[in-house]
Amino acid sequence: MDSVHSGDTRYLRDSVQRAVKVVVAGPFGVGKTTLVGTLSEIRPLRTEETMTQAGATVDDLDGIKDKTTTTVAMDFGRLTLNDDLVLFLFGAPGQARFQQLWRDLTYGALGALVLADTRRLDQSFDVIDRLEEAGLPYAVAVNDFPDAPVYDDERLRKALDLLPETPLVVCDARNPASATDALITLVEHLLTLS
Repeated sequence: MDSVHSGDTRYLRDSVQRAVKVVVAGPFGVGKTTLVGTLSEIRPLRTEETMTQAGATVDDLDGIKDKTTTTVAMDFGRLTLNDDLVLFLFGAPGQARFQQLWRDLTYGALGALVLADTRRLDQSFDVIDRLEEAGLPYAVAVNDFPDAPVYDDERLRKALDLLPETPLVVCDARNPASATDALITLVEHLLTLS
């Protein structure tokens, strides 16, 4: 694997000694697939399928009427931080019907980045509750949609019922620098807990 694959990002570097699992969580339609794809150095694994009429009865499209696909299992991406450390990014489906899979995806994770949407903040409660029940540390990144209302941090913290130590940032999941900053916020938070 040394000389044949040097510079080929499909393979892990030989020097990588540690892998860390991070979950990207949030309600349905908040941008998890986009964030994982933006951050991943490899072509991300996506399990998105076209939404059907049958799903319309269980997937709440309020505030996201243009959404046509949904994640049916998970998203997966990889981000090498340095010569010996790599992050594995697991995007969890947002719908409650995937709760068992959600528990499996969070198993062994170091932490989670929760994406939220100010058009539908109330839909973040279940995700945050599941993380707290699992004892998984998290940071919250409000994904900046063009038509979403903008609130100051204090109002967002109160609306999401966040503890003062829970990091809160605004990001654009489509923008590599912004998505990276959100991930760094989570990693810095995790470092304060170790």
